[in-house]
This record gives sequence, C-alpha cells and structure tokens, in this order.
Amino acid sequence: MKALLKLFITSEHQQLTKSRDYKGGWSFYLILAGIITTLGLSLPVGYNIGVVNTPADVIKQFCNESFVSRYDVHLDKKWLNVLWSSVVSIFIVGGCTGSILGSVLANSLGRKMATVVTNVLSIVGGVFFLLCERANSVEMLVLGRLLVGLSAGLTTSIVPMYLAELAPSKLTGAMGVICPMGVNVGVLVAQVMGIDILLGHPDHWPYLLSAFAFLVIITLPVLFILPESPKFLFVVKRDEEKALKELSRLRGVSISVLNDDIELLREESRRSESASLSGDTNWSMMKVLLDKRLRLPLLLVCSMQAGQQTSGINAVFYYSQTIFLQAGLTVKNAQYATIGSGFINVCTAVLMLKLMPKFGRRPLLLGSIASAVLLLAALAVCMMFMDAVSWMPYVCMIAVLSYVLVYGFGLGPIPYFIASEIFEVGPRPAGMAWGSLANWGGNFLVGMSFPSMREAIGPYSFLIFSGVTAALFVFQKIYFPETRGKTPAQVTQLCSRGFQSRPHSSPHIFDAVSV
Repeated sequence: MKALLKLFITSEHQQLTKSRDYKGGWSFYLILAGIITTLGLSLPVGYNIGVVNTPADVIKQFCNESFVSRYDVHLDKKWLNVLWSSVVSIFIVGGCTGSILGSVLANSLGRKMATVVTNVLSIVGGVFFLLCERANSVEMLVLGRLLVGLSAGLTTSIVPMYLAELAPSKLTGAMGVICPMGVNVGVLVAQVMGIDILLGHPDHWPYLLSAFAFLVIITLPVLFILPESPKFLFVVKRDEEKALKELSRLRGVSISVLNDDIELLREESRRSESASLSGDTNWSMMKVLLDKRLRLPLLLVCSMQAGQQTSGINAVFYYSQTIFLQAGLTVKNAQYATIGSGFINVCTAVLMLKLMPKFGRRPLLLGSIASAVLLLAALAVCMMFMDAVSWMPYVCMIAVLSYVLVYGFGLGPIPYFIASEIFEVGPRPAGMAWGSLANWGGNFLVGMSFPSMREAIGPYSFLIFSGVTAALFVFQKIYFPETRGKTPAQVTQLCSRGFQSRPHSSPHIFDAVSV
C-alpha cells in the first residue's frame, strides 16, 4: 500500500513539474500548419498578384485573337486595355468578395475547413488558366482570375486568424508573420518563373499562370489532418471535449500539463458567455462596425491594412524596372534586380520571425512607417533629378531597395495578423474580414488611380504616397497599443473609449509577459 501511495505521489509530482516546465513552443503540428498554409494558401496569393506582369502583352494578343475568331470583333488599343484592366482588376474584386465571405465561412465551417474551401477555389482557377488558351476562351481567363481572387481574399481573412489561434501566446507574433511571408515568397516565385529560361516564353503563359496549382494540390490532403482551432471549438462551438483533444494533439503533450492554455480558453469562453447574455452574439461585420467599443480597434486594423497598400509598394515595384534601366542595367539585369527587391522582401519577413517576439509590434510598425515616409519623399526628389544628374539613378536604386527593406520590417507583415491580437474570438472573424477588405480596397484604389497619377504628375506621385503614409503614422502613433503580452480582451479594454482612449499612454494595468 505504501508503495502504491509513493508511486501515486511521484506521478503527481512529475505531472506538476511538467506543468510548470511546459512553456509552450514549436510543436510538430504547429510547424506543419505553418508550412502547409504557406505553400498551399499564402504563396498562391502572392503568385497571382505578381504573375500577370511578365506575360501581359502575350495575353493581350490572345484576347484580341479570341474576340476576332469567336465574335468577329477586332479590339483597338483602347478597348484592349480596358479588357486587360478587367482581367487584372477582377482579381481584386474577388479578393474583396472573399474577404467578406471569410467572416461567414470561418464561423460556419470552422477555420480549418474554410481553408479547404479556399484551396478548392484556387485549384479550379488554376485549371481554368491551364485550359483557357486551348478553349480559346477569354471568359475562362476572367473567371479563373475571379476564383483565385476569391481564394486570395479568403486566405488573407482566415489564415492569419487560424495560425494565431493555433499558436501558444508567446508565438502568436511569429505565426502571424508566416502568412505575409508566404505572400512575399509567392510574388518572388512569380517573378522568377517569368524568366525566359523557365516559363517566361510567350507560348508558355497558360503554364505560367497555373503553375501555383501544383503546390495547392499537394498540400490540400494535408489540411485535413491539421488540428482545428481549439479556440474556435471551445469558445464558438462550445465543444470542450473536442477542443481539449485538439489542443493536446496540437501541443504534442497531455492535457494535464496545459493548465495555462486551458485557463485562457475558459476565460475567453466566460467572456463570450457574458457577451451572449447581454445580447452581444452573432458577430456580423455590420454589428462589429456599429459597436462603439470596437470602433477604435476596427479603425486601427482597417487603416493599417489599407495603409499597407496606399504606401505605394506596388508603385515602387512598377518604377523599379525603369530606375534599374536608367542606372545602366540591361533589360535582363534590370529584371534580375527587380527579383532581388522581392528577395529582400522575403528575407525581412523571415527576420521578423525573430524580431517580433523581441521588440514587439508597435516599435517595429512605427519605425517602418516613419522610414517609409522619408524614403518615399526621397525617392520622389531623386526621380525628379534622375535625368539631370549622372549618379542620381544609383541613388534612386538605393532608395527603392531601402524602401522595400523598411516596408518588410513592419508595414508589410504586421497588418495581416494584428486583428487576431486586437479582437476577441467572437468578433475576430468579422474584424479580420474588415481588415482584409480594407487591404484589397486600398489595392484597388492604388491600382485605379496610380496610372492617372503617373501620367499627370509622374514622380510627384510618391509625395502623395508619402503624405498618406505620414497620416497613417500619426494615427497609429496616437492610438495603437503594444499588443505583445496582452490578451485581446485587454487590448479591447484599452481601446474601449474610442478616440478618447490613449492606449499607449495608459498606465500599465496589465502584467505583460514576453510574447
């Protein structure tokens, strides 16, 4: 009897020791989720953003020939440009629509199954790209762009939330960076695949457009074995048994040593139940928009997401080829230099995995925005004198590469996942959807206005981007709190008084831990 009692006490002591020792770190399923969502979801978003630039002239020719053969209509330059603009912009329309649908699917199907739907849409779009030339169908090309746009909008709305909910508290920032890192890698891969020796040959454009689908098909089966978000199961579905089982599988340890994670789940569940009793349930996008307590958090997220696009990153990449050519590079070397810019963007995203837990969100974001303001203004000035001074193209080239670098240290990755750290589980899908919608809306605004701005004022366009980004800096400087070490409930409380809140200057009423 004494031996059994001793064995029991020893076992209990070991469990308590494990509970104290377990700090929450990288596990097999957490790493697998990061890899699979990057390859099968985030990377295709970036790929479809960047892939259409290289084969643009060839695809325009295909569109014209298709209209002649099928409808006996020859498109002049004006209408061909209108058609091409439709092919390009329908992707953004799909992105906006997918962002709105993301809120519904994330709560109805669950975070994981919503990503499965996203993958299926992406695969169907890739098939349309592959077959559109053989079918001589411009409509298939446009529909394919719409479907991959829907998939992209769902991805930016759901994936950062899913990864953040899977991660232990100290890894939410690192997991949040994974989605934008995947987008950056996708843009880089599209640029590389567009090289002549790969798929850049004029006859290979259907393969170039659809190449991303190969990764999506490979990763789709693995999505089914990934854990569902324990927070979704525990707080939204009220399925405590399944939530704890998935949490244990996700962390790779027994439930008995996950006391801190379970307590956080129960705390969020209690807050959700309290909200339900007061009528705060069924968090639609409109309800989140009208809730006064969430108005400032929503503005922070949406301004950050839209500001990421209105900072002019796409315009900088557009001008980079011209700048590199004027600096004396050949056309091929200028293309490689542009690819180098994309590589810098990817490298900074990888570095953010280390920097985010160490420095937090606020310093990195504000430093990135402030640096972007100065470099955009400097780029405008340099471009004005590019033809007048022999060495000015080299200064422009340095400004472009520096801008891409500082953009990647905050303004690029942080807006993608910050809503998951600001909004609680209930309103989180709607908050993520609004943020994603603002991002795609900003993308659409720049895409529509930049060609006219370029024609009218040329390099002065970057002064406008600099001014808009400066306004974003002021707003975030005043109202954006550091989210590292705080729960979403604490962040919401800090911002609950709207514009009367001063979240950053508020007394430190919470015991923050390093995250």
